[in-house]
Amino acid sequence: MKGLVLVVDDEAAMCSLIRDDLERRGLDILTETAPEAAIQRLDTMEIDTVITDLIMPSMSGIELCSRVVESRPDVPVIVLTAFGSLETAIEAIRAGAFDFVTKPVELDLLAIAVEKALRHRALQEKLMQLSEEVARARRLGDLLGESEPMRKLFDQIGRVADTEATILISGESGTGKELVARALHEGSRRQSGSLVSVNCAALPENLLESELFGHTRGAFSGAETARQGLFLKADGGTLYLDEVSELPLPLQPKLLRALEERRVRPVGSDREVHFDARVIAATNRDLEELVAKGQFRKDLYYRINVIELEVPRLRARGNDVLLLAQHFVRDLAEKSGKKVVGLSETVAELLLSYDWPGNVRELRNAMERAVALTRTEQISADELPNSIRQHRPRRLILDQGEEGELLPLGEVEKRYILHALQVLGGNKTLTARALGCDRKTLYRKLASYGVEARIDPVE
Repeated sequence: MKGLVLVVDDEAAMCSLIRDDLERRGLDILTETAPEAAIQRLDTMEIDTVITDLIMPSMSGIELCSRVVESRPDVPVIVLTAFGSLETAIEAIRAGAFDFVTKPVELDLLAIAVEKALRHRALQEKLMQLSEEVARARRLGDLLGESEPMRKLFDQIGRVADTEATILISGESGTGKELVARALHEGSRRQSGSLVSVNCAALPENLLESELFGHTRGAFSGAETARQGLFLKADGGTLYLDEVSELPLPLQPKLLRALEERRVRPVGSDREVHFDARVIAATNRDLEELVAKGQFRKDLYYRINVIELEVPRLRARGNDVLLLAQHFVRDLAEKSGKKVVGLSETVAELLLSYDWPGNVRELRNAMERAVALTRTEQISADELPNSIRQHRPRRLILDQGEEGELLPLGEVEKRYILHALQVLGGNKTLTARALGCDRKTLYRKLASYGVEARIDPVE
């Protein structure tokens, strides 16, 4: 235990008894026999915990407790009382006491109470620091983060937002790609125009073409009126193509032509219409791999990938997990009218050790669940989803379980490559980049391991 404890008791002998015992346990102790002097100490020193007797001549322990809670609510107070009745305990708790211990004092029990109080005090400090960090954290639109990957992304957004270049946003599902698109739009000269979004995976091919390019009256069954497409609705603004990797192959050359010519031809029309919109695309898949498999046109890939912004996965953002969790808790608690100040220490450890396959979206959902379930001011582990509570960090195991046996270097390399591929969600381009090799080399090795890896022969 570490901390500065202030002991207040009108009996000097009791102060000495408690001081001697707690000092042997590694704590720094101050003693006062007058409550008024104790209050002055609290005004001038950084006290971590107060232990006070209940019955004192000039001021009761309950009154002192109330004064401490009023002026220093972050300092826990332990009340000593010879009257171990329920009424006394209730009175102490109502006054804001953290705990109470009955006299004659059992020093081991008092030490346990002090340790709990110090842990509580340390956690409160961490929560206060976290709240301050959330307030100070770098923001760009609705994006929040202090980690190096996010600082890099903020810098990239700032440099390319006001260009007219087509941008490809890549990243796992739930990382916040649409927030990046919004930040790009709001930082551009087109911010007064509309940001028009379409999910390319949400509509069948025939409807998606009409959605993007529009159609004339009677162009197909049910087209009773002409309709303006999203390219034209985004005129003067930005068109955001989410999940562009799911764009049907027959539609890809039409999109390529629209991007090249800055013109669209509505379904059923024999004339083209000019549009003036910046296009931002996003994908959670490896487009280079799709190109290699013939599932995405190479010319379209190069056209939409003038500038690529990679949104980091949450598990690569370090303490941003806690910043975001605290931000979500505060925001969700305010909306639901609940008083929830933050996270317990156990929850913080669980959040940092979890892999977050669903990224920021999964974190927000977990915090929404926790805020809805909690009955206290702090989120506890019981309110987290089972997947987070029961998670055990994944480790790469290289031994074969037989004492003294060494693996061949090729087997070690194979296991490491497959482990890296699993950690990076099967994304071969990112895996090659992380391993420091080119994709052809990675594909060749994966093929030798029996993992499908088709290479584009033109590369």
